[in-house]
Amino acid sequence: MTRHIQHPWLSLQDNTDPLAATGKTVRWGVAATGGIARTVVRDLAMLQDVTLQGVSSRDVERAADFAREFGFRRHYADDGGVPGYVALAQDPDVDIVYVATPHAQHYEVAKAVIEAGKHVLVEKAFTVNAHEAHELVELAKARGVFLMEAVWSRFLPSMQRAFEIAESGEIGEVQWVSADLGFPAPKDPSNRIWAVESGGGALLDLTVYPLLWAVGTLGFPDSLTALGSLNADGVDEQNVLALGYGGGQLATLTSSLVAHGPRAATVAGSEGVLTTVGSINNPRDLVVRRGWDPPRTEKFDVVGRGYVYELREATRCVQQGVLESPTMPWSHTLSTMRLFDGVRRQLGVRYPNDERASR
Repeated sequence: MTRHIQHPWLSLQDNTDPLAATGKTVRWGVAATGGIARTVVRDLAMLQDVTLQGVSSRDVERAADFAREFGFRRHYADDGGVPGYVALAQDPDVDIVYVATPHAQHYEVAKAVIEAGKHVLVEKAFTVNAHEAHELVELAKARGVFLMEAVWSRFLPSMQRAFEIAESGEIGEVQWVSADLGFPAPKDPSNRIWAVESGGGALLDLTVYPLLWAVGTLGFPDSLTALGSLNADGVDEQNVLALGYGGGQLATLTSSLVAHGPRAATVAGSEGVLTTVGSINNPRDLVVRRGWDPPRTEKFDVVGRGYVYELREATRCVQQGVLESPTMPWSHTLSTMRLFDGVRRQLGVRYPNDERASR
């Protein structure tokens, strides 16, 4: 069993059985029917206290097929100028909506759901800029609804344990962190990952994962230096972030859509070191070595594809009337988006959504 200590990043839930009911049945809606929606819904259907209530898509056939495949009770599509996600949000039998659209649409979809008085789980990256993120948080506060960014890795038992080890002092005071994540994405300009209007690029798609390792062990930085390469459309293909801290600690984070990397994290302390085995967004082994002692390996399995842990947290919060997850609080989402804005200023990346924010 994973032990928990008083650290703001550590979950208050019992991760030993994330499928077990924690309260009354919660009725879920899903906005979009793309790849991430399909993956997450498979895990969502495993929770014992969840009903798959409704799904929306721009296309009625896609919505109907998705609903049929996964057993949703209702489906919605764009009709007469009314987006399908608006109809989904207005369904009186939907309690919470998972927003799985491309990044650039997160703000408008989540805003419509919150204004309808429904709770929201928004896929990462939360929005494309800090202005949009701030508006959603303030709206959720005003309407009294639950709102959370879906950073699934943050809830995994292996990640929880890694943060706990760093906090415990076993490897001493953390002095530096390195983490990378990358893969060569097919150069398809129609794919949202390369589309500037969709918020494409390595930063919003990948960097949240290396950043978790820095912020989860050292906190948010005092200084930031970013380097990156952009394609002809102004989309960042890869980036390297150097984070500095007041106590002299450092972190280097790499994200790439053009190259394979080791996908490894290292947390180096004054008394020892922690390293990962398996991709940093879902590590299966943690290797801990104190001083020159023989290393100790802790192994982890996940339930489903690993998304059940964040889905359990969101479901539990709705059941208990909690508006903000203590494991994924609004302050961390806002700080992340402000940091990403700072990276984009240094790299020269701009999205169409930024024009509305500047007005």
